[in-house]
Amino acid sequence: MTTGKDLYQIEEGFWLMGKEHFLDNVDERCLLAFPQMGEMHGVHSRAEVAATATSANRWRDLAMKDRQVLEIEDFAIISYRAEVTRADGEPYAALVSSGYARRAGGWKLAFHQHSPL
Repeated sequence: MTTGKDLYQIEEGFWLMGKEHFLDNVDERCLLAFPQMGEMHGVHSRAEVAATATSANRWRDLAMKDRQVLEIEDFAIISYRAEVTRADGEPYAALVSSGYARRAGGWKLAFHQHSPL
């Protein structure tokens, strides 16, 4: 697979899979930049980020549109429009960007940001 396909496959797992996916694919530390402040903004450990993958915040019916990829040596940034349904049935749309660092164990999420639409 190409880098973009690899990264979008990992990214999809953050929306649709559980805590183990986060533990396997988040870097040692990760910067989150969500519109809400508090626990969703700042630098967090892998375990702290994985703890956000609870059944209360799971998603379904994910569509990732307008996909973009920029790879620079051992770092890559993806950006896309996410259209998804929350666990409570409410639709959610956002422009999303994620930064990945290439490590010995593969690509790891080091940055993740949402801008709700």
